[in-house]
Amino acid sequence: MNDFSSGTQTTVLILFTAIVTLTLLMCVMAGPDRDDLENFYTGYLKLTPLKNGLAIAGDYISAATVLSTTGIVALAGYDGYVLAVSTALSLVLLMFLLAEPLRNAGKFTMGDVLARTAPGPAVRVAACVVTLAATLPFLVVQLSGAGSLLTFILALPHVSGARTVCIVIVGSLMIIYAALGGMRGTALIQMIKIVLLLGTSVLVAALVLHRFDWSPGHLLEAAQHGSGAGPAFLRQGLELGTSTGERLDFIGLQITVVLGVACLPHITMRLYSAQDAPAVRRSMSWAVGTVTTFCLLVIVMGTGAAALVGSRNITAADPQGRTSVLMLSQMLGGAPGSAATTILYSAVAGMVFITLLSSVAGMTLAAASSLAHDLFAHAVRRGRAQPRTEMTVAVWTSVAVGTVAIGLSLLVQDWNVGVLTTLAFCIGASAVAPALTYSLFWRGFTRTGLLATLYGGAACALLLLIFSKAVSGTPVAVFPHADFDLFPMQSTGLVSVPFGYLAGWLGSRLDHRRRAAAAAEHRRLYEESEARLLAAAE
Repeated sequence: MNDFSSGTQTTVLILFTAIVTLTLLMCVMAGPDRDDLENFYTGYLKLTPLKNGLAIAGDYISAATVLSTTGIVALAGYDGYVLAVSTALSLVLLMFLLAEPLRNAGKFTMGDVLARTAPGPAVRVAACVVTLAATLPFLVVQLSGAGSLLTFILALPHVSGARTVCIVIVGSLMIIYAALGGMRGTALIQMIKIVLLLGTSVLVAALVLHRFDWSPGHLLEAAQHGSGAGPAFLRQGLELGTSTGERLDFIGLQITVVLGVACLPHITMRLYSAQDAPAVRRSMSWAVGTVTTFCLLVIVMGTGAAALVGSRNITAADPQGRTSVLMLSQMLGGAPGSAATTILYSAVAGMVFITLLSSVAGMTLAAASSLAHDLFAHAVRRGRAQPRTEMTVAVWTSVAVGTVAIGLSLLVQDWNVGVLTTLAFCIGASAVAPALTYSLFWRGFTRTGLLATLYGGAACALLLLIFSKAVSGTPVAVFPHADFDLFPMQSTGLVSVPFGYLAGWLGSRLDHRRRAAAAAEHRRLYEESEARLLAAAE
């Protein structure tokens, strides 16, 4: 069903060229000077709440949200609806629980927050390791998916050579954006992306509803028929199954999404660029409103894809349904090759392209910032690095992270890499979320507890996922012909999230018993900053 005319391909290529040219120009103009460290990490704190909120929403809405969630809605119905709602709920949780304390406690990276009461190189190294563990898998997924999606969008032959070229192009642009633009440059790209994303999604959703006389009931009836699942389309179970174990797996996935997505380092990094506590509250209000609106549009677009395209055509193009919104735009435009089809398809393709670019740029910046600031400036140089030197290291680590991500993406481009998205979410929920909540709200949290949470939660999520059904033992696993699935679920949240919190508590209690003086020092450091942390008081 991938019908293209030469005019459509030309229009898409012109649009892509315009997007790249505009965003690169903005990155160069907004980028910091070579020794302007604060501008690189925070953009001088000069983003207004509206701009910062749009940037947060842009970082939060990744290509996985746009494409994979829409595909899950189209193929799994009710399960996709719950996933879209959970995605929005995660940002709401960040807004009410962590956003303001994180802004008050942090400076540039997650390591700054965690080292506030537990200073020392060990904590900085752990923060950097977990940041990379949560960011790199997600980055590889975005780049690997970029190869397949761009070959579909541009109607290129679906061979490894074409995909390789697409991955390298997107990865190279990603490196340039992160290295040259810094926080302000990537924020501007995120703002452009979110405006295009919302505008295009509103148009597509409106056309879907118009096709069914603005009747949600008629749309759902058509979706049940087009999905081939009938009434099961509106019941839980199409994504993971209906047995007791599969229902528990579904619950664990939702816990992982709610706790993990908003705690990913490239999301929390945006909070440090807010001017003050009131500004971060207003920024989060804009971000939550934007993301919630988009998640509702995803539900409409995914349901429309099921109704108009049909699950058989969607899975024939991509088994995970990631091309469903592109195929939907072809159906809504009318006759293949018509002006309306060309315009609508080009708009959706441009939305997908800038989403891919902005998502990978934000993740690269987060990983590079942690390597330069936490690992080099504080763990290696013990806080004595010159701003110009740290800035140079940040630029080159952007190049290094991007190069590694491109290499890994090329290696796994033929795999089912969706499991890497689950891994990133699980590490966010099992290691980052416990570490942040304990560090921000528990006076008795110690260095040993912090290290146990970060390393223990991340290791538990990784080990369980390796031996899960997502990696082996099922036809859709990464290794479908192998069978070492000792853990009977596809998400680790039900086990790894409690393990991460328990590890932090046990580690801190061990410190209190064996090293009372050290535990007392951690408590003193927390109490000294408690007023600023929780109430923004100097």
